Parts: sequence; structure tokens; C-alpha cells
Amino acid sequence: MTGTPIHPDDRARLDQVFMQVVLDVQAQAQQTAPAQSGNLAAMFHRETVSDALQGCAMLIAGWNQGRVDDAALTRTTKALRALDLPDLATRVEKLRQIADA
Repeated sequence: MTGTPIHPDDRARLDQVFMQVVLDVQAQAQQTAPAQSGNLAAMFHRETVSDALQGCAMLIAGWNQGRVDDAALTRTTKALRALDLPDLATRVEKLRQIADA
């Protein structure tokens, strides 16, 4: 249970922003396609999308516990970069400083 703690007031104020980022990640990850054709590429692509979605679930769980989960950030950003979504990965990384805004 590591991560950046979020004060309850900040969590209430920033909930909509946080959830919008997570929903964007889920939608964009699911819209990607394998970089190459073939069964192996499709299998790895499905696994990477699954990692991104599981990372999002972990982010939401951590958020509901009042923190931005470090392991979830790492898992999600790694998967997004593998899916060739570096801008979205950068947005997710910025969630660590969400309460500083």
C-alpha cells in the first residue's frame, strides 16, 4: 500500500478530473490494435491492454482509499507506452501530483 496520500478534501475536489483521466485511459487502450498481424502479436496486445485496464482498476482502488497508488501508476504507464500511447502515459504519471494543482 504505497503511494501519494490524498487529503479527503482534495479527493472530493479532484475526483472528476482523476476519473476522467482513468476513463480516457480505458477507452483509448481498448481502441488500440496490435502493431503486427498474427496470433502472437494479438495475444501480446490483449495482455498489454489487460495490464492497462488492471492498472486503471488499481488506480481507482487506491484513489478510493485516499492515495495515488505507485504500483498502479507504473503498471498503467508501462502498458500505455507499450501500446504506443506515450502522451496518455504522461497524463497518468501526472496524477501523482494531482493534489498539487
